Amino acid sequence: MKFNWNDSWLFTKEASLIADNRTILKEAEWEAVTLPHTWNAKDGQDGGNDYHRGTCYYAKKLSLSDYKGAEQVYIEFEGANSSADVYVNGKLAVHHDGGYSTFRANITKLLEEENIVVVAVDNSANDYVYPQMADFTFYGGLYRDVNIICVPNAHFDLDYFGGPGITVTPVVDGKNANVAVVGYFTGLAGSETVKYTIMDGATVIAEATVNASEGKADFVIENAHLWNGRKDPFLYTLEAVLFDGGKELDSRTVRFGCRYFEIDPKRGFILNGEEYPLRGVSRHQDRWGIGNALLPEHHKEDAELIYEVGATTIRLAHYQHNQYFYDLCDEMGFVLWAEIPYISNHMPKGRENTITQMKELLAQNYNHTSIFVWGLSNEISMKGADDPDLLENHRILNDLCHEWDKTRLTTMAIVSMCPTDCEYIKIPDTVAWNHYFGWYGGDTSMNGPWMDKFHAEHPSIPVGVSEYGCEALNWHTSNPEQGDYTEEYQAYYHEELIKQLFTRKYIWATHVWNMFDFGADARAEGGEDGQNHKGLMTFDRKYKKDSFYAYKAWLSDEPFVHICGKRYVDRVEEVTKVTVYSNQPEVELFANGVSLGKQTSDVHFFYFDVPNAGTTELVAKAGECEDTSKIVKVAEFNNDYRMTESGDVLNWFEITAPEGRFSINDKASDVLATFRGKLAFLGLVKKAMKGKKTMVDAGSMMQSKDMMGFLGGFTVKRLLSMMGTMGAKPLTKDEMLAFNKKLNKIKKK
Repeated sequence: MKFNWNDSWLFTKEASLIADNRTILKEAEWEAVTLPHTWNAKDGQDGGNDYHRGTCYYAKKLSLSDYKGAEQVYIEFEGANSSADVYVNGKLAVHHDGGYSTFRANITKLLEEENIVVVAVDNSANDYVYPQMADFTFYGGLYRDVNIICVPNAHFDLDYFGGPGITVTPVVDGKNANVAVVGYFTGLAGSETVKYTIMDGATVIAEATVNASEGKADFVIENAHLWNGRKDPFLYTLEAVLFDGGKELDSRTVRFGCRYFEIDPKRGFILNGEEYPLRGVSRHQDRWGIGNALLPEHHKEDAELIYEVGATTIRLAHYQHNQYFYDLCDEMGFVLWAEIPYISNHMPKGRENTITQMKELLAQNYNHTSIFVWGLSNEISMKGADDPDLLENHRILNDLCHEWDKTRLTTMAIVSMCPTDCEYIKIPDTVAWNHYFGWYGGDTSMNGPWMDKFHAEHPSIPVGVSEYGCEALNWHTSNPEQGDYTEEYQAYYHEELIKQLFTRKYIWATHVWNMFDFGADARAEGGEDGQNHKGLMTFDRKYKKDSFYAYKAWLSDEPFVHICGKRYVDRVEEVTKVTVYSNQPEVELFANGVSLGKQTSDVHFFYFDVPNAGTTELVAKAGECEDTSKIVKVAEFNNDYRMTESGDVLNWFEITAPEGRFSINDKASDVLATFRGKLAFLGLVKKAMKGKKTMVDAGSMMQSKDMMGFLGGFTVKRLLSMMGTMGAKPLTKDEMLAFNKKLNKIKKK
């Protein structure tokens, strides 16, 4: 029996206390909390990279009388970020490293009639538990459910990497499916049996009873109903009951789907013998004002919103997500990429942690039909891809995945500037790249050709795009430019990327970064610190940016029409461009009741020139669908639409730029092409990163042709303003102006 144990906890940040004594409940100042809970719900989202990281305590009383008759008692934690020590009556029950997976402790021998459970949770920095460097907030806390599990001495194994103690492996064979079931048990006396029953709804289609010490059973489902993605996410149910004589001891219920797939270097993703393009999004698990302490309704809303946009796939970044979200994906037909937080910075002392986290990911999620690939790492080659220890770590993880799971493939997300001819990219079964051409350097037109070049060089390697995107807040313009953080540029960016990526079927998967804005406390970009704003929706899930509808137009079968720019009402130009998205073949736009004509488009994007005078009511019609908006003619640009920045604001007119001399308005690549420019830049970056654990080493960055080719498209000003995302302290206005003066002394070539 499992009992939810989320209520009536006490919490304190007084980490100077010693956890292993009972007087802690009297010595600390405690706050009453209900789980899920994080102590970084606010300070992890407000910028400054100063959110509380350290050890905090949770405590709760446990009365044995509430669980009478239990022979074995476990306490289960579905997520404690990042490390946890669990004490029962002052004695250590379990230590766990890794903030995103389930772990349990058998506390039976530690229990008295009345007990105190104390959990010390620690999200402070170290050099052996992943993640340590990444562009998201590492929220601390008991942010998922805690449960008490009571079982008899003989029970499904609860001690093996947090798994359910049972595996179900369906393999499609023609019209049938062979299903191998293995139950894992502990505490057996030898007389126990296990009964397996496979159900199609309420109909029993197969059953078998075997000795529990063997635990294995093989079934054949004739004319198997296949799980077929969003088209038909059909699931069977397996019921497993452990008996001793006629007495039921323990049980499990597992839902599973029968499907087969391949990832072809030329044809992309193929599901059940048919090409099934994987076009979707990545997802982080946090929310505005809540952090990572999400409730079931939050997970469900996220899944429904991703379903609405039409996505066929989700990359669950950059860690194991809540089991309930995997269940939803099984039910809704998403194809998942599941990964561990082996990210950004390879740590020599972290190998064992990557192995443990991968084993937990595999053990806990093996039965989820929606998972198709295991992700080994993300952008781990930030400091180079030729580190022998890094390569060995990846080979170990890749072999582990194949040893434990014969039915799925491996992949990894590769940072854009990684060399395409290195040994590292040849380790997994498939690869995918994180490219931001058109946002971080380069321009949008580079994305498709880059993929074509890689595909030509490596025709046998299935290649995808694991991240791409750009940031947008509530800023607006009629002349969008790269780096302006406007909703209009984000829409333009995604229009271009959709046309390039979705028309190349060899790309096995594409994942927008990101479905939702998310917390990244080190960020100071776009005028709102503490967030990454690349989402197709806002952090609070209340607003769908225009780019959301660009994807819906390509991916969703639900008829709709959407007028872009609803938050951009006041416009100065005499004639303004209005963009409409629809998955219908024809759109007609009306301005104050007058038709501006009908348009057809094979890319689902429609562009109208609209006379701008007074107030204009806009109506777009596409088939039976209709959408409305309005624009208003104004004499001067509305400054509420222009990005504002907090703190020191460096205005354009303060930047001196003598003719023939460099300034921070110039591209970094041009400055670095000169000897004096490279020295000046290296000195500044080293100073800013001194003593910091950064994702990118300053010296190796300057020497890396791939890195500088990627970053060289930035202006120096923008590159320096982003240093906080790499772990360095952002430069002040005065520091940037002082550096500008240094550049003013360097002649341009």
